[in-house]
Formats: sequence, structure tokens, C-alpha cells
Amino acid sequence: MADAPVLGGGRTEVALDDVAFGAAFNGPLLHESVRAELAARRRGTAATKTRGLVSGGNSKPWRQKGTGRARAGSTRAPNFTGGGTVFGPHPRSYTFKVNRKERRAALRSALSLHAQRGSIAILDVAAFAEPSTKAAAALLADWGQPGATLVVVLGEERDAGLSFRNIDRVSVLTPSSVGVADVVGAAALVCSSAALEELTARALGSGAKED
Repeated sequence: MADAPVLGGGRTEVALDDVAFGAAFNGPLLHESVRAELAARRRGTAATKTRGLVSGGNSKPWRQKGTGRARAGSTRAPNFTGGGTVFGPHPRSYTFKVNRKERRAALRSALSLHAQRGSIAILDVAAFAEPSTKAAAALLADWGQPGATLVVVLGEERDAGLSFRNIDRVSVLTPSSVGVADVVGAAALVCSSAALEELTARALGSGAKED
């Protein structure tokens, strides 16, 4: 059974769920889930104009024969300066489906990776009666985990979230907003006790809200 240290509390360690934090690493499944999440975040609003959308060019630029030049019907053709774009991007959706069981398995794999590396800790939100970036930075410095850190707290744990959000290379999210890409992209993971319960429930598929 894996354990996670407690930051800022009287307890020293918290036991992690064996199923949610003890899964084997599945690289292809993680890759597929991360790619799906990042694709879903793309706005897909890039657009270019074809020759039918570019203004002007209504008249034939020169007569069909006798000039020695190639025949042309409009100056809005792609081979003319100011003409339309061929095969350019158009608004579209980049999303593709990943099955629910696959998403849960990928989340378990990502969480288990942090548990194996010892890069997950539990935050005692009671230590933050009011927002304090200095206290939050001191907790992370004492823990000694380098790199980008993801802090997961509930919406009602506002003071703790405000304490961490201004620290460089630290992201603060709620459990429902955390994706596999966020967990994989973080070098360290810090969760409040309540947030850890929600993440565990999501990974096991036992939460009230389906991911």
C-alpha cells in the first residue's frame, strides 16, 4: 500500500487506495487519453478564404486567346497575389472519443505513477485560515519536489487555493477539472483530503458525477 506525506498537518502520512494508486503503467492508453484531452481543448476556429470567398476578380483579367499568356478567368484564383487559399484550415472540431473505462484506467495509471515516484502529497487545508502565499511556498520548499506542481482543492477550500495560485510553476484546479493531461504534465501532485477522495472516486468510477 502506497503512502503520501501530509503537508502542514499533524499527521505524517496518509494511505492511498491500492486500486486507484497501484495500477500498472500503461503508456499507450495514457497517450491516447492525453491526446484526446488536448484535442478537445483546441478551439478549432482557424479559417482561410477560398477563391469563392475572396472579394473581387469578377471580370476576366484578359482575353482568352492571343496574349501569349496562360488563360485566366479571375484574379482571385490561388495562383494570383491576393487570391484564395487552397486546402487551408476551416473551422472544425478536433475531438475524438475515448471510452469511459479507458479514461478511468488512464487516470489510475497517471495517479499510480505519482504514487510510485513519491511525488504526491496531501495538503492539510486547516493550516490556511486565510490566504498566505508565503506559507504555501514554504510547504512546497520543505517537501522538496522540483518542477511543475498541480494543487487540487475543492471550491470551498478557497483560502488554500488562493495561497498556491500565485506561485511560479504551480497550477490550482478542482477535482472535476483535473484531466489525465494535467496529472501527467505535473512533476508533483498535491491534493487536499477531500479532493483526494473525489479523484479516487473518479479513478474507480464510484463517484456521483461521471467523468
